Amino acid sequence: MIEFDVEVDAKGLNCPLPLLRLKKALVTMESGQVVKVEATDPAAHLDFGVYIEQAGHQLVDVIKDDGLQIFYIRKQ
Repeated sequence: MIEFDVEVDAKGLNCPLPLLRLKKALVTMESGQVVKVEATDPAAHLDFGVYIEQAGHQLVDVIKDDGLQIFYIRKQ
């Protein structure tokens, strides 16, 4: 199990709401902390991937399970 500092529930939300929830969480976090985001939007991995790359954060892991995507992202 991956340790995380902040959890974001974006299940049932469609683009761009999961990304906006992620951004809001990251603002409150310190560098090095990890956020766990649970999302059901099939496009979430695309939105998160582009944002994480552009913002310089680190994608620690992605778990996909029957329509649920769980992202672990370390703030840089």
